[in-house]
Amino acid sequence: MSDEVMQPQPQLWTGRFYNDGINSHDGLFDKLREECGVFGVYGHSEAANLSYYGLHALQHRGQESAGICVANGTDFHYHRGMGLVKEVFNNDNLSTMTGSNAIGHVRYSTAGESKLANAQPLVFKYRGGDLAIATNGNLHNAGEIKKELEAQGSIFQTTSDTEVIAHLIARSKQDDIVAAIKEALLRVDGAYAFLFQTKDKVIAARDPHGLRPFVMGRLGTAYLFASETCAFDAVGGTYYRDVEPGELLVLDPKHGLKEDRFSPIKQRAICAMEYIYFARPDSDIDAINIHSARKRMGRQLALESFVDADVVTGVPDSSISAAIGYAEQTGIPYELGLIKNRYTGRTFIQPSQELREQGVKMKLSAVRSIVAGKRVVMIDDSIVRGTTSLRIVNLLREAGATEVHVRISSPPFKNPCFYGIDTPDRKELIAAQKSIEEIRKAINADSLHFLSKDGLLASIGRPNVEFNRGHCTACFDNSYPTRVTEESSISCGCD
Repeated sequence: MSDEVMQPQPQLWTGRFYNDGINSHDGLFDKLREECGVFGVYGHSEAANLSYYGLHALQHRGQESAGICVANGTDFHYHRGMGLVKEVFNNDNLSTMTGSNAIGHVRYSTAGESKLANAQPLVFKYRGGDLAIATNGNLHNAGEIKKELEAQGSIFQTTSDTEVIAHLIARSKQDDIVAAIKEALLRVDGAYAFLFQTKDKVIAARDPHGLRPFVMGRLGTAYLFASETCAFDAVGGTYYRDVEPGELLVLDPKHGLKEDRFSPIKQRAICAMEYIYFARPDSDIDAINIHSARKRMGRQLALESFVDADVVTGVPDSSISAAIGYAEQTGIPYELGLIKNRYTGRTFIQPSQELREQGVKMKLSAVRSIVAGKRVVMIDDSIVRGTTSLRIVNLLREAGATEVHVRISSPPFKNPCFYGIDTPDRKELIAAQKSIEEIRKAINADSLHFLSKDGLLASIGRPNVEFNRGHCTACFDNSYPTRVTEESSISCGCD
């Protein structure tokens, strides 16, 4: 049952769109787009409320839409909507979602189609009953499989990765849902953390490379699943362990937790950008705290690129930890030279170009008394197109900074991501087109330095060669852990 005005019509954006920044998640102009966030509960009478708080903790991973599907052993109750978690859910709709199992989802924002049909969890009917699916990631061979299924008579309403998975499950000759899901997962390639739900089961699966983070927790006798450990803290739960790459975890009334596998672990390649930018500072990935890793990046950046200056400041929020590390290593004072306005909300106006150029000032301000007359080291986590960096450097200069030295706590971002992060085409990535000196001039900085790849991996604390616990660094070095093609960017399961 659902109280949505529209029935689920799963749909996916059909290209790589990029926001002009006025409506972006952080108010800037060329930041990367988060993937999505998933949260699951098995065996708790307050499953819907726990999912609400869990998704709220994962809100940084997506602000476009939110949804929760609850199962009570016989029926589904689900609600999805556009906007933030607190805008989609309230006491009235949560009180109708009774059941002890739930899966939930927050979706990232793009400038593509923004409609309820894109919200997850998606709910499907097939011969075995109702099936709900929530996912974070991208199946980059979904288009190829879709063409094959259409040639065999399948009719698709959308271009969604998730619909491809649903068709594969529905067409399976396996009567058991777990066997059908395994069979479907073996057909797809890419980066994903899946939560599947039937009337009495919750099933979690992670891609064989472990590209997307996925963790399991406990709350009393209940089991929890989430994209990040910070969601467990929000509901009073505790981290239990990571969902291993290629693993399939099944929870049902008969067996409780059954640990299974649909694939052996392949080359381990968790996304390095989780440590650099996406994950919340209070989350841990593979027992490595994000804030601590980012501080080490800042320290390493200082070792690689010291510059004599008066203050260090970070671009809020993801660069604050690295800025603190840089300041501690150099002894240069850390100051809040840039302040983020957290209460501007969304604006849906179509501004003139002149107002668009001023848009960054609506979300970010320089503290004149801190930077005026000072040589400033500005720490940021990445440069994508360069437009944001230029505007922030100019913001600091307008506030009276005499010098602005830019330090980036990641290597140059040169290649698009095919694993669930919305990035521009390679030709729009400034580091793919310009030298570091040319970028420095383009962003009006007095000096510019990027953290080395070796320095990044050492800072995270888990080099690629150690214990098969490597990273995906394709956005920096063009070394993709799976086969990708030009069509790989067409779909993203989060939409």
